[in-house]
Amino acid sequence: MFSHVMVGVNDLEASRKFYDALLGTMGVRPGVANKNRYFYRSKTGTFGITTPINGEPACRGNGSTIGFDMQSPEQVDAFHAAGIANGGTTCEDPPGWRDGSVGRLYLAYLRDPDGNKICALHRPAA
Repeated sequence: MFSHVMVGVNDLEASRKFYDALLGTMGVRPGVANKNRYFYRSKTGTFGITTPINGEPACRGNGSTIGFDMQSPEQVDAFHAAGIANGGTTCEDPPGWRDGSVGRLYLAYLRDPDGNKICALHRPAA
């Protein structure tokens, strides 16, 4: 459905450090620079960070969340820990299992250095 997701950031290098560490837990290589952007590519799509091209400050989307698919609860925990260690802040409940209308999920939520809300999600096999 999606070809890529791009988020606006204010400090490109601080955000690159954050996302290099975070996405590295998924086996994604460090971001590739392209002017005022960095791109992270995987077999399933592209994630990018950019300073806004209109020169205005980046701002987070209230109510927005970007979810990353994880292979295990341990990978979720590593993703969350890497984010916290590199300028992110935890939000919502601590990483762990949640039961809901879509089944059992292992989730961790955090905010990047600019306040964008991201989620690591592991869905166990049925």
